[in-house]
Amino acid sequence: MNKINPKKLLNSKWTAVNPIKKEKHFLITEIEFEENEVVHCSIEAIITKRIQSIDWKELKNQANWLSGWK
Repeated sequence: MNKINPKKLLNSKWTAVNPIKKEKHFLITEIEFEENEVVHCSIEAIITKRIQSIDWKELKNQANWLSGWK
C-alpha cells in the first residue's frame, strides 16, 4: 500500500501498473480540499495531456499505481 499525504499530492508523479489507453505516466494536476479532506483530484497523462478525475485513494493500491515514474 502506497502511503500518501494529501497535502503533498499536487504535482506528484504516478505510474500505472496496467497502462490506461497506452498511457503509463501521470501527474496530479488538480486537488480540491473541503475541511481538510480531498473532494476532487485530477490526473493528467504526460504524453497525451488527457485529464481525468480520479479518487485519490485509488493511488494507495500498489497493484494499480506506483509512486514516481518507473
